[in-house]
Amino acid sequence: MSFFKTLARDDQGATAIEYGLIAALIAVAAITAMTNLGSTLSGTFSNVDASMAPGTTA
Repeated sequence: MSFFKTLARDDQGATAIEYGLIAALIAVAAITAMTNLGSTLSGTFSNVDASMAPGTTA
């Protein structure tokens, strides 16, 4: 019976789960930000490519 009382008071597993959830949230936010940034950069480079005249060099 004391084993179950000790097990109920132990919160080390909860801390690990909390850290895992925080890491997952940060990963989702980073993936979302990088996806949006990638789309924006792709559009920017497409606009630059379309604006440049063929055969010209910088």
